[in-house]
Amino acid sequence: MSTLPFKTFFLLLLFSSSVVAQTQKVWLDADTGNEMDDLYAIARVLKDETIDLRGLSSAHFNNPDLLVFEKWNAYDTEGLVTIEDSQRLNEEMLEIMGMTDLPHPIGADRQIGRAWGGREPRDSPAAQAIIQEVNELGNDEKLDILTLGALTNVASAILLEPSILPKIRVYSLGARYFLDRKAWSKNEFNIRNDLNAFDYLMDLEELDFTVLPVEEALPLKFDRDETYANLDDDQPLEKMLADRWREQNPQDKTRVMWDLALVQAYLRPDLAEVLTVNAPPENKKFSVKIYARINAPEMEKEFYEVLRK
Repeated sequence: MSTLPFKTFFLLLLFSSSVVAQTQKVWLDADTGNEMDDLYAIARVLKDETIDLRGLSSAHFNNPDLLVFEKWNAYDTEGLVTIEDSQRLNEEMLEIMGMTDLPHPIGADRQIGRAWGGREPRDSPAAQAIIQEVNELGNDEKLDILTLGALTNVASAILLEPSILPKIRVYSLGARYFLDRKAWSKNEFNIRNDLNAFDYLMDLEELDFTVLPVEEALPLKFDRDETYANLDDDQPLEKMLADRWREQNPQDKTRVMWDLALVQAYLRPDLAEVLTVNAPPENKKFSVKIYARINAPEMEKEFYEVLRK
């Protein structure tokens, strides 16, 4: 039996340790209770073996419809506390996957500031956990924060502890950007749920900020019947994903997988273009990065490949 020379073995060990040390640390923040696609995005991240996932926090999905309609998706709006529903689903998925040791703090129950504006932070266990995680980073490390809903938790974390700003990168689903006109619109669900937070982040010139505008996620559509056929009800995680469609949107033959598009663009940078564009003119940032022209067929294919590992 041959053995490696000690020097060669040592160099290989050193290289392996370096690769492990460089695994990117990621935090996922999700308004999980809002729509079905959040669970698919969370499952994709939890199953990923290329990142060091440090936490999963819940985000609210407060919106004016909750005040005037009896139903929001499949929920009765009376008595609905959106952050609690997001938190419940996060905990259920972590339980199914045997990952309850992963930090999963609850987020803020409302936007920063007030209805007319403002930047008063909303302290929460999620904001504090993000701050703590960043403060524990090594000198050359950064925390990548993926947000699938309102930006309340990450904005609050920065407002509460501005020193974390150089140590984070934010990747967000939200807003609209029209490539042909080079124009932004903030008339979009996630942004409407905390416009104050989005504007605050767009005013931070030093923030490394990448946005997936909702138009760019449109090509990633799952077919209902194909999805049911692809998911195995004998596997608890896959059953949870199928049940979410059955319970929330059984009437929809297709669904845009908005949140999955963001995490796939982040985890598989070869499946999306990154463009640097002008930021909204009313904000202080000069430019911002966006994901564009996603490869939807490959994103869907790869999702199932990872899910079945």
